[in-house]
Amino acid sequence: METRLIHIGHSPDPDDAFMFYALAKERLDTGRFRFQHILEAIDVLNGWAMEGRLEVTAISAHAYTYVSDRYFLLPHGASIGRNYGPILVAKRPLDPADLRGKRIAVPGRLTTAFLVLQLYLREFQAVEVPFDQVFDAVERGEADAGLVIHEGQLTFEASGFTKLLDLGTWWYEQTALPLPLGANAIRKDLGEPCCLEVSGYLQASINYGLAHRQEALQYAMQFGRGLDVALTDRFVGMYVNEDTRTWNQETRQGLEHLLNLAWEQGLITKRIQPEFLPG
Repeated sequence: METRLIHIGHSPDPDDAFMFYALAKERLDTGRFRFQHILEAIDVLNGWAMEGRLEVTAISAHAYTYVSDRYFLLPHGASIGRNYGPILVAKRPLDPADLRGKRIAVPGRLTTAFLVLQLYLREFQAVEVPFDQVFDAVERGEADAGLVIHEGQLTFEASGFTKLLDLGTWWYEQTALPLPLGANAIRKDLGEPCCLEVSGYLQASINYGLAHRQEALQYAMQFGRGLDVALTDRFVGMYVNEDTRTWNQETRQGLEHLLNLAWEQGLITKRIQPEFLPG
């Protein structure tokens, strides 16, 4: 049987590491498939998806709107915020409404965090920086506030920052829906049979991590950038859970509503109906 190599792109973060632990450490029999893990920041992966570079990739819900012709969304692997999500921070308390026209450090223009910030606050100056340099940009005075994703949502106070707004909370107050932030996607040109096989292994990896939590957490901790065990566990619990196991009707509705709003407000270039891998 000929071996098939599949490149998987995901962020070097505890939640993605937890999700892909079983594949990365070969805890599963993957038959004819071998998986090579490519770890890059989500803004890099979003850019690569525009080129179709990787067979499987983590992707922002926002970026998906530009690659829906090339990638299926996988029916599992989502990062969902339920009344929580990316946060706006500053060095001192501010009314978020006062940020209109101000400089905000953002972790990439294709991130879902950036899209939701645009829905909330249409007029601001985006200062694009790597996600792990948002705090530094504000500290240096290059931005008046920062848009924080990943574990910074839990460590901002220890870094000397004040939370101005949780965009996931704002979204829930506006819509009563969960906020889909990230997804896993698979390239359509692999062919549906191959896509379904690979999807099954990715699903099994998520299930393995959830069933062997402590084992997977120990692996994920190395990607936590200073998080202790308790904070790693908390962060993983926020973004790898039953919503990650499968996109249900509610989370799909949240995604559709987000993309429809973005289209209606002219924030994306075309109206998108999310297309999940069939079967």
